[in-house]
Amino acid sequence: MNLDLTNKRAIVCGSTQGIGKAIAIELAQLGAHITLVARNEAKLQDTAQELDSSKGQKHDYIIADFADTADVALKLEVYLKQQDTIHILVNNTGGPAGGPIVNAAADEFLNAFNMHLINNHALAQAVIPLMKKSGYGRIINIISTSVKQPLHGLGVSNTIRGAVASWAKTMANELGQFGITVNNVLPGATSTGRLESIIENKAQKNGISIEATKEEMEAEIPARRFAEPEEVAAAAAFLATPAAAYINGINIPVDGGRTGCL
Repeated sequence: MNLDLTNKRAIVCGSTQGIGKAIAIELAQLGAHITLVARNEAKLQDTAQELDSSKGQKHDYIIADFADTADVALKLEVYLKQQDTIHILVNNTGGPAGGPIVNAAADEFLNAFNMHLINNHALAQAVIPLMKKSGYGRIINIISTSVKQPLHGLGVSNTIRGAVASWAKTMANELGQFGITVNNVLPGATSTGRLESIIENKAQKNGISIEATKEEMEAEIPARRFAEPEEVAAAAAFLATPAAAYINGINIPVDGGRTGCL
């Protein structure tokens, strides 16, 4: 099985913490050069120092705020002028705030749509010509299991995640002929700062302790535990490798079996 990413260049978004950082670390261990993307330069510098460089990898970063689509597009345009090719793009950013969909304001949908789908699209459009040139491309979107089964209390997120999945499937159909695959990784409950926030909000809403809330949520998962970011990263990293060349246009839940549908 060919898992070697030596001489491949990967752009990993939201890569200074949580799942994004774990993916950057995993891809570097497989030999890839990593371009980190996030808004905090200090964290970007720290993360870059943690990446494996034992195979001569050269890591760098782009400072960009995903809440500002124009900023992301501009920063990427400047960066790509310095690059001969990009082989891997990992689209990943923090999810929208929770809450019932009936209470969501129009701006919440628009902001989330821009932050997720529009940014993903701009990034993909920018790197696809370079992927075509090299004959190798992997676009991997970190979304959510809500693509398959909407999650309670995450109305805006459910809506936007579904849109991103449909966009990705359409893109996969158009790009497969060029040796470029587009796939989605769907994390379930994963031990990140976002999950901690969800647990705290749920505990407060239900008037029970954080620990009791955590136990209640874990009981819904066949594995009876939350995922570690590294476990989600392993799935994303595999999709980035030559071994996954014939996997295209799919949604892969990494959720310990929680999703109820097939």
